[in-house]
Amino acid sequence: MPRFFCPAPLHPGELLELPAGAARHVQVLRLQPGEGITLFNHGPGWAQSGSTRHTGGEFEAVITQMGRSHVQVQVGAHHAVEREAARSVHIALAMPANDRMDWLVEKATELGVSSIQPLISERSVLRLAGERADKKTAHWQSVAVAACEQCGGNRVPLVHPVTTLAHWLRGLPDGGSQAPARLLLSLREGSRPLRDWLSAASRPEAIFLSGPEGGLSLAEEEAAFAQGFTPVSLGARVLRAETAALTALALLV
Repeated sequence: MPRFFCPAPLHPGELLELPAGAARHVQVLRLQPGEGITLFNHGPGWAQSGSTRHTGGEFEAVITQMGRSHVQVQVGAHHAVEREAARSVHIALAMPANDRMDWLVEKATELGVSSIQPLISERSVLRLAGERADKKTAHWQSVAVAACEQCGGNRVPLVHPVTTLAHWLRGLPDGGSQAPARLLLSLREGSRPLRDWLSAASRPEAIFLSGPEGGLSLAEEEAAFAQGFTPVSLGARVLRAETAALTALALLV
């Protein structure tokens, strides 16, 4: 059954007009009144919405009306099914160039990432600011929504606004025994294999920081270590930036 993200309070039995993005998708698929679809509404920032209605899980729905620019549905039963990863993993990475960031956001969402922080580091090729950065962030958020609809996830990961690595590190809260684990992908000698870290890990949440092609500079790594990051490696081979981030994510979730 086709799945659609509907960032609105949902309640069984109510009639609801789908938001523009979901409505367009329904029309592209040539769905008709009487056909069933699945809705989910747990998106970025939803936990702070204050709604007392169902959040999380997914809902049955039936299309009741279709117009040129609107689609009305009747919301059906709520199912408290979740297909999320056992560990909440947040990835922060220096953005790869060209369309590789789109691909990374899509695949990270499919794997179950909790959030994505695009960063600009010293060796970054892609450098975004202002309106261009805002447009890219909105685009990547829409890529995450589409990937969530496709893969069966009910929680759309948040794509944070683009920022510099230095600014992001300064804004991290103080760590503690209950804080997320902080891991840095590093090529420096003495970095602990990520698999070894996982065999001893017990924290249910982790932040994984990965650099651009060529990695982070020594000064950037030292700044990350000062914020409590532990250097880890993925083995002897040197992977492309987007491959490394996704490989680590697949191991961590």
